[in-house]
Amino acid sequence: QVQLVESGGGLVQAGDSLRLSCSASGRTSSRYVMGWFRQVVGKEREFVGHISWTTGIPYYGDSVKGRFTISGDTAKNTMYLQMKSLKPEDTGVYYCAVGLVEARSPNDFNYWGRGTQVTVSS
Repeated sequence: QVQLVESGGGLVQAGDSLRLSCSASGRTSSRYVMGWFRQVVGKEREFVGHISWTTGIPYYGDSVKGRFTISGDTAKNTMYLQMKSLKPEDTGVYYCAVGLVEARSPNDFNYWGRGTQVTVSS
């Protein structure tokens, strides 16, 4: 089992920046891929990006490319999501997830955090 805890969400204005953290504990592994997803009520969970714990290389969804940066600290088992130039459409609950493949589908991730709310006002 892997436990994931997200933190850093909040209410910001359009154009602001925010950094989310995801702390992993339990049966962590260097083979894992850690991902970020977001969801708005009534919509499907949207892929934000992921980072391979093996390579350290991040990959982003089209809607956040160039504005969001994913990084990881393997020593702390923590992943970060630095968000810049936030837009109202970035509003949602942001979830951290862990899987074994570099994928965009939520179905390919096995463990999930409980999420942290990000609200961007216009």
